Amino acid sequence: MDTIKINKGNALIVAHRGLSGLERENTASAFVAAGNRSYFGIETDVRVTADGNFVLLHDNDTVRCGGDLVAPEQCTLQTIQSVQLFDVDGKRGRVDLRVPEMVDYLRICKRYDKVCVLEFKGYFSEENMQRVVDIVKAEYCLEKMIFISFSFENLLNLRKVCPESHCQFLTGEYKQETLDLLKEHKMGLDIWSNALTDESIVRHILDEGIELNVWTVDNKELAEKLISWGVQYVTSNILE
Repeated sequence: MDTIKINKGNALIVAHRGLSGLERENTASAFVAAGNRSYFGIETDVRVTADGNFVLLHDNDTVRCGGDLVAPEQCTLQTIQSVQLFDVDGKRGRVDLRVPEMVDYLRICKRYDKVCVLEFKGYFSEENMQRVVDIVKAEYCLEKMIFISFSFENLLNLRKVCPESHCQFLTGEYKQETLDLLKEHKMGLDIWSNALTDESIVRHILDEGIELNVWTVDNKELAEKLISWGVQYVTSNILE
């Protein structure tokens, strides 16, 4: 098992949920696998448990990744970490496959000198954003962070407590009003690859002075085409 190598040109490649093409997504194993390779950054999803801890899980619950119905926002850290997640072959058995805390991810990224691309799932209040920033400062550094979210409110809450934070807004659609909003708030764009149907769209985004990340690209030919068009980041499960 290995990654699929691409001609990345000047683009920065981000490992989506860690190296999730080889390891169970959003686990320490996936982060270490990405850390040991040439990725610029490692992306993950953060949620807040009922007892106020920050854990890494994409879905609303652990059913898809672990079989058991455990929702982080409705349980304690101890409960969610009691779930043994499936390996990539769909079987249980590896005791290391658990839902990590955010601090585990930060420490792995620090060890391997990778940029953290942290996606906020669910609602994050200003208070929780301040706690995230404090943990990042204690465990790593803000200069190594890119914060992303489908919720613009989350990014605004982050900017209230940390005006200098590096933010990219996640979206599945290409709209001029979105570009105008991002220019106003000096944020980047993290957009679904299917929305970039033509090189002229990429050129327009870049001409507007907006940083451009694209998700989630696992096809070598598509990735190299988007890179030739000028996208600055490519987020992928398996391409390197």
